[in-house]
Amino acid sequence: MSITPRQLAASLRACIHIADREAIARFLLDPATEASINPFRQTSAGAQRSIWAGQSFEFRSSRTEALGLTCLLRALDTLPAGEPLVQELFGAGPYRASIYHLGDGCQLIGAVLHGRGPMALPVFNTSTPRRIARRSPSTLSRQLDLFAFAASG
Repeated sequence: MSITPRQLAASLRACIHIADREAIARFLLDPATEASINPFRQTSAGAQRSIWAGQSFEFRSSRTEALGLTCLLRALDTLPAGEPLVQELFGAGPYRASIYHLGDGCQLIGAVLHGRGPMALPVFNTSTPRRIARRSPSTLSRQLDLFAFAASG
């Protein structure tokens, strides 16, 4: 595989059309996640549309959690059936991720992360640290103190 999990995770994080992109990217970057053998790396949008429509039904009936599946199906519906795609597979224990791109690893079509059976998916902290603006003491002293007016009135 010429595209590293790190590159795919970076591309995935940039894909606003994939709702669960952050959790799937964190799975790819987890030290336990490894690239899986994939004898059918070259595929097409039509083939994957058919496969994942069937998987969607199976997942619902077996109560299997899946992240990104709805977004992948929506993206595949917009592509011509013969559109060539490249499939990257990754796994860690009972969990699997399938990432689809146009061949360069940058233009991602979609991604799915799922487990086996009715087991919960791993939980990833998807919150990003935010910078908190600190006010200088001069700013604080210039602010209007509404409680001071309420107490005097």
